[in-house]
Amino acid sequence: MISFVGAGPGAADLITLRGAQRLAAADVVIWASSLVPEALLIHARPGAEIHDSAAMTLEDVIETYDRHPDASIVRLHSGDPGIYGAIQEQIDWCLGNERDFEIVPGVSSLAAAAAAIGRELTIPKVAQSVVVTRLAGRTKASMPPRESVAAFAAIGATTAIFLSAARPKELQDELLGPSSAYTADTPAAIVVRASWPDEQVVVTTVGQLAHELVATGATTTVMVLVGPALSGLAERSHLYSPDFAHRFRRRSRPGTTSGRPAQ
Repeated sequence: MISFVGAGPGAADLITLRGAQRLAAADVVIWASSLVPEALLIHARPGAEIHDSAAMTLEDVIETYDRHPDASIVRLHSGDPGIYGAIQEQIDWCLGNERDFEIVPGVSSLAAAAAAIGRELTIPKVAQSVVVTRLAGRTKASMPPRESVAAFAAIGATTAIFLSAARPKELQDELLGPSSAYTADTPAAIVVRASWPDEQVVVTTVGQLAHELVATGATTTVMVLVGPALSGLAERSHLYSPDFAHRFRRRSRPGTTSGRPAQ
């Protein structure tokens, strides 16, 4: 079995229980030292064959799978493997070669970044959608034209931008393009190495984003969050409002709690 395991955002205790169990049982572990802290390997069993994929190609990884047809293999991906995980070509190989596989979800760096800044990303009447995107960059050919940062900025929702810190001015320019719903004063946050011991958090605005990105000195393992939901100004959610009924709770009358008379 080949298990594609989400390592989580960085902290060794933010891997899921299932992910840690798969690591503990693995005969072979392939991990990326450039993206996953070595501390995650404490979950691997002594004697497991460890490969660092930082210098490996897809062909190198597949050759390792091929050499261990009966082994329990963990391919440890940063964050959640379903978001910029580059796992689809590996899944296609498994399907084409009749190899059993599974995907073990992980805590995304998006969730860790939101936790680091202490903000909910979906605020009633402010933003009820989260866009996950990136600048095109060196892999421009893989980015559909309709999915530019500038195109999503026109929506005005909360935007989580991966893999884009190396081009701070380009990022800021796209966020403030002619059709953008954002302004220079729109809240933004930069989270470098979310949940790692050396995590950095910078709360800023879109107008200061490029300057603050440069000031961090970081170009990788950076999450940028943008949108009015980051302001901290929020209306009360309907979900727990006493005048909002749902299948588990009746609407409360004035002076009552959860539909029962107040004591």
